[in-house]
Amino acid sequence: MKTFPKPLSPGEERTYLERYREGDREARNILIERNMRLVAHVAKKYQNTDYDMEDLLSVGTIGLIKAVNNFHADRGSRLATYAAKCIENEILMLLRASKKYTREVSLYEPIGVDKDGEAVSLVDVIETENKEVLADLILGQDIQELYEAYQSCLKEQERAVIGMRYGLFGKQPRTQREIAATLGISRSYVSRIEKKALGKLREKFEQG
Repeated sequence: MKTFPKPLSPGEERTYLERYREGDREARNILIERNMRLVAHVAKKYQNTDYDMEDLLSVGTIGLIKAVNNFHADRGSRLATYAAKCIENEILMLLRASKKYTREVSLYEPIGVDKDGEAVSLVDVIETENKEVLADLILGQDIQELYEAYQSCLKEQERAVIGMRYGLFGKQPRTQREIAATLGISRSYVSRIEKKALGKLREKFEQG
C-alpha cells in the first residue's frame, strides 16, 4: 500500500482547523492529505469485498472530505474520531448499494413514488434530467449492459457523480452545484467529470 503523510498532532490539527474556518483552502487540503492514513486504515477492514483497495480508498476519501467540511472542533472530539465514522459510512453505503442493486436490476423497476403517488423508475429520473443522455445510454442496448458499464468503466468518483446527478439507487437527483458542495470540488470540475463519465458509457455501448 502507498505511503501516506504523517498524521497531524492535536496542536497542528487545531491550527489548521482554525485556518480553514477563516477561509484558508490550503489548510483544508492539508487536513485531508494528513488524514489519508486514516482512510487506508478504515478501508483495510473491507478489503475482502468485491471492491479493490483503490475503489475503497476513493469512496473513503469522499467520506473524509465530508468530515473535514462539516467538522466542528467545539463538539469536543478529535477530527479523526468524527472522520473515521464518515469514512466507514461512505464505504458501507457503497457496499450496501452494490449488494442491493446488482446487474439484474432494471432501469424500469420502481424506486419510489412522485408527489401524486405514481411509481417512479430510474428511467423516469434520468429522463427528467436529460432525455438526450437517456437516449444515448440505452438506445439499442439492454438494461443489464448499462449497469455493467456503470460498474466496470467508471472510476469511483465518476460513479459518485453520475449516481448523484441522475438520482440512481433511489436517491434524489442533484444539481452540479449540490454535488460540488458534497464532494468539496468546483461545479465546473463536476461538469467535466460528468461529461467524461457519460463519454465512457457511450464508448462502451458503441463497442458492444
